[in-house]
Amino acid sequence: MASSRTSDPRRLDVAAAAVASLELAGDWPLAGFARLATATLPTAEALPGLHWHIRGGRALLPGAGVQASLRISADTEVTLECQRCLQPMPFPIRIERRIFFVDGEDAAAALDVDSEDDVLAITPALDLHALLEDEMLLALPVVPRHEVCAEPLPQGADPELPAEAVREHPFAALAALKGGNRTD
Repeated sequence: MASSRTSDPRRLDVAAAAVASLELAGDWPLAGFARLATATLPTAEALPGLHWHIRGGRALLPGAGVQASLRISADTEVTLECQRCLQPMPFPIRIERRIFFVDGEDAAAALDVDSEDDVLAITPALDLHALLEDEMLLALPVVPRHEVCAEPLPQGADPELPAEAVREHPFAALAALKGGNRTD
C-alpha cells in the first residue's frame, strides 16, 4: 500500500514510487498550467485536459547502476499561432519519456550527457504537475506553422523566399537620397 505522499502527484516520493512500481494516472485541466497558457493561444472552446500516466520502477542506468526511474506519458492539444498565416492552429502534444533519478545535481548532469533518457537529481518531493508542464513546453515547436495554410498568404509573402527578399530594407530610401548627393 502506497503512502499518501508516495501517490500525491504534487509531492511524489520518487524513490518510494520506484520501489513500489507505483502507477498513477489522471487528468488535469490545461487552465492550471500558467506557463503553458502564456505560450499558447486562448480558445473559445473548452480546453481539453492533459491526460497523464506514470509508472515508477528501478532500471539500469549505464554508468550508475540500478536507479529509480519514472516512465511518463501525457497527451493533450493546444492552440498555437501559425507563423506563416497568423491563424490559430491546433497542435497535439504527446510525451513519452523515461526519466532516471540519481543523487546530486552534479551526478545527474554528468550522466544526462551520455544517456538517451533524461537524468534528474532525486528530490524528496517531486512536483509532477510542474515536470509535465516543463515537458509540454519543450514539446512546442519553435516556429509553429501549418503544413498548408488554409488562408491565402499576404501579398508578397512567399514562404520560399527569405523575409529580407520580401520587404524593402527600411533604410533603402535614405540610401537612395544619400547616394545622389555624395561628395567624396
